[in-house]
Amino acid sequence: MSIALWCVLVAGLLPYLGTAFAKWGFKNFDNNNPRQWLANQTGFRARGNAAQANSFEAFPLFAAGVFTAIITQAPPSTINYLACIFVVARILFIVCYVTDKSALRSVCWTVGIACAVGLFVVSGLSAH
Repeated sequence: MSIALWCVLVAGLLPYLGTAFAKWGFKNFDNNNPRQWLANQTGFRARGNAAQANSFEAFPLFAAGVFTAIITQAPPSTINYLACIFVVARILFIVCYVTDKSALRSVCWTVGIACAVGLFVVSGLSAH
């Protein structure tokens, strides 16, 4: 399996990193109504939940970009490079979100989206 496909797996699991931050400590966690419990959280827990949601939102564009780039036979090194940068940017995005570093978080978000879009650009350039 290529590096880019491993990155798709990692990116698909990244939202759960946000979940881990959101539920860290499980203070009065209500497993009967976890969404309501999360909605009532503040601070790093609320930001972890928001990072989780954003990570789920970013994943489809990235995964589609990787698969499109592979199907159009874009250069594997370029696909792998963009996929790895996306994953690193998204990990940093989650860390920045949870630690309340909003400006740096926006930079990480932009880098991640640019990589996802870049996968489509290299696909278009490689399409036969």
